[in-house]
Amino acid sequence: MERELALEFVRVTEAAAMAAGRLMGRGDKNGADQAAVDAMRAMLDTVDIQGTVVIGEGEMDEAPMLYIGEKVGAGQGEAVDIAVDPVEGTNLVAKGLPGAIAVMAVAPPGCLFQAPDMYMEKIVSGPAGRGVLDITRPIEENLEALADRLGKPMREITVVVLERERHRQLIDAIRRTGARIRLISDGDVAPAVATGLPDSGIDLVVGIGGAPEGVIAAAAVKCLGGEMQARLYPEDDDDRARMAAMGIEDTGRILQLDDLVRGDDVLYVATAITECYGLPGVRYGAHGVVTTHTVVMRSLTGTIRYIVAEHRRRYDV
Repeated sequence: MERELALEFVRVTEAAAMAAGRLMGRGDKNGADQAAVDAMRAMLDTVDIQGTVVIGEGEMDEAPMLYIGEKVGAGQGEAVDIAVDPVEGTNLVAKGLPGAIAVMAVAPPGCLFQAPDMYMEKIVSGPAGRGVLDITRPIEENLEALADRLGKPMREITVVVLERERHRQLIDAIRRTGARIRLISDGDVAPAVATGLPDSGIDLVVGIGGAPEGVIAAAAVKCLGGEMQARLYPEDDDDRARMAAMGIEDTGRILQLDDLVRGDDVLYVATAITECYGLPGVRYGAHGVVTTHTVVMRSLTGTIRYIVAEHRRRYDV
C-alpha cells in the first residue's frame, strides 16, 4: 500500500470518533454507532482508493452503510480490502466508560480473513507468546509458558477476559494460577492490541468474543509482532451454515495469525473515543477545537505512530 494512505485513514477514524464522542454517556449506543458510521462512510469516500468492506456493520440487508461487500472510496487508486468497526465498544460510549475506539484495518485484496458474524475463541499476546501459546491447551499451561518466557512470577501476569457467564470456568482457572485478571464489560480489540505494547500492563487476552473483531485485532497483532490463535465458535446450525458457506467444514480448525491476516502489508488505525490504554479520548475544547489521539501501525515497516490532532469546526457533524 502507498505510504500516503495511512494519514488518509487516520482522518477516517478521527471523524468516526468525533461523531460518536459527542454522544458519550448519553445512554444511546445505537445513536453513537450510527453517527460514527455516517462520519466514517463520508470520509472514506474522499480517499483515493477502490475499497471493499470485508468486515463491517453486517450484511447488505442488515446495514444501510458499511455493509460487507460495499464499495467505498473515491473509485480510483489502489484496490484494498477494509475491515471497519466505527465504534468498538458501543456500550462503553453509552455509559461513558474507557476502552471505546473507532478502528479499521486495511490490506491488499484477499489478505483479511472474512469472518462471519459469530463468536470466535481467541488467545492473544505480545511477541513473548510466539511459539509458546497453544489455544488447544489448558489455560494453566499457557500461562505457565508465557510467565516463563516473560521472566515474571505468575502473580505479576495480567490477563484480560470479557466478563460473561460463558467464561466462568475460564476465570476460575486463571484465578487458581495466581495470575491477575482484568475483567472488561465490552470491547476486546483494544486490550488485544495492548498485549503488544510494552507499557500497557496487559500480558494476555483470552476467551470468546466477536469473530469480526478478532480479525481487526489480528491486524494490529501482526503489526506488533505478537501472537494470536483463534477458532470459530458456532452456537447453532445457522453459525455452522455460515462456516460451510466460507468453506470451513472443520469447526475445530485452528486459525493462526497468518490465516487471519495474510501477507506482510496490513495497516491498523484506531482513534480513541474514550480513554483507551494510554490514548486519551476525544476532547471537545473551547471555540470548536476538538482534539483526537490516534495510533497507526504498519506491518511492512514495523512502524507505530501516535498522532495528536486538533480539528476545527469544519469537522462538526
